[in-house]
Amino acid sequence: MSLLELKNVYKIYGELHALDNVNFTVEKGEWVSIMGPSGSGKSTMMNIIGCMDKPSKGEVLLDGVDIAKESAKNLTAIRRDKIGLIFQQFHLVNYLTAVENVMLAQYYHSMPDEKEALEALERVGLAGRAKHLPSQLSGGEQQRVCVARALINTPEIILADEPTGNLDEKNEEIVVDLFHKLHDEGTTLIVVTHDPEVAEVAQRRIVLRDGKITKSVVNENFTGKIRFS
Repeated sequence: MSLLELKNVYKIYGELHALDNVNFTVEKGEWVSIMGPSGSGKSTMMNIIGCMDKPSKGEVLLDGVDIAKESAKNLTAIRRDKIGLIFQQFHLVNYLTAVENVMLAQYYHSMPDEKEALEALERVGLAGRAKHLPSQLSGGEQQRVCVARALINTPEIILADEPTGNLDEKNEEIVVDLFHKLHDEGTTLIVVTHDPEVAEVAQRRIVLRDGKITKSVVNENFTGKIRFS
């Protein structure tokens, strides 16, 4: 059974079909990128997969559960327990240190554990920056804190929305290398991106246009390493 499956999914706003009969699956441990121009439906799809919205029609099966039929309360619990979210804008609390920002995710899941949070920061190479505020961290370091925060509750899926959009080339490579390590550990990754170089690193690339999947390309030369032109 696939970890994630979208079956005949629509998201309709009046006459606008933000998603139009979308069908695709993601296997456990797979690394998939989703790309397309602005207005193609990427954010809508991310919100539905991330349990932040529901489709107008269709099924969205996550671990065999149709999340399209779940209540808002249950969706919050599913998102908390099964999905790690990484955003382009970081969404760190500016008066909390790096380790406290990671512990905040634990707070909503179980009990904060500083030792576990420090271990998560160590995984992303930031053990020495644990007590720094976001304003004292570079953009790349802030994004790595976000990765640690997403990992802390051992989610089924890491869902990343434009995770390298605000980063320079060096930090982009660091974040993609982190994704490579997570993939090697068996983490399922879904990365929404405008950047073709980031998209093409994945095992499979989905292209959206006008709410429809127009292309699904398997990376025959998959290495998980970014190659800048």
